[in-house]
Amino acid sequence: MSNLFCTKVHRSYRTVVAICDHDLIGKKFEQDKRQLDLRESFYKDKEMDDLSLKRMMKMQLLEDATFSIAGKNSIKIAIEEGIINKDCVGNIAGIPFALKLI
Repeated sequence: MSNLFCTKVHRSYRTVVAICDHDLIGKKFEQDKRQLDLRESFYKDKEMDDLSLKRMMKMQLLEDATFSIAGKNSIKIAIEEGIINKDCVGNIAGIPFALKLI
């Protein structure tokens, strides 16, 4: 079964690729003083399946993009594709997230 992901590519002086598990979009998670706000305006432009997400990640990695990734399935694929490693994954209220800054 294929998962569904929300993605949005922000282009300015630096490309930022936002990726989030579809079922988390629009939700806010808090733990202590930390907050993870998965706003639709930041994370959702296109919806992709696993294969499309992998292709997009590889292409954006070649362009030295920065990544903001949230959700168990999104993080799993990012690790599989070599975008991030498991040591750089944080967790807020049970939701894994990672930033890849280049």
